[in-house]
Amino acid sequence: MTEPQTADIQLIQRILPHRYPFLLVDRVEGIEGTQAATGIKNVTANEPHFQGHFPGHPIMPGVTIVEAMAQTAGVMVGVALDLADQRLLLYFMGIDKAKFRRKVVPGDVLEMRIETLRGKPGGKVWKFSGRAEVAGELAAEAEFSAMFDQSGGAPA
Repeated sequence: MTEPQTADIQLIQRILPHRYPFLLVDRVEGIEGTQAATGIKNVTANEPHFQGHFPGHPIMPGVTIVEAMAQTAGVMVGVALDLADQRLLLYFMGIDKAKFRRKVVPGDVLEMRIETLRGKPGGKVWKFSGRAEVAGELAAEAEFSAMFDQSGGAPA
């Protein structure tokens, strides 16, 4: 059995096409092939969505939490399949069973625990289960599917 891998921000940016303000994962740890990984998002007050969601009472939007889970899944698959610098594009295909249990606010460290439900190397469509937690407390959960497109998006 191989040791779990880690992706720092430099490797994440070599895998995902996302950039500020929509790159929502800072680190991915415990990458176990294409099966499981944990993404880390340091939630900060200077993120643009907090200006309007909500003024004076900043709460991370649920849709961005689900997006952060999806980005974690993309990094996990990208590391496992050595897709760095391959101009990978990822597209949501579905979001199911999404539930939100706790507010996520500036200062929180969001941990996204991802497991693969369906998908295989060379396959385009994958399905994942994700749990987002703050200090061990469930903030959100969802199942989601995504298509991995290696046909060559815009150059970095």
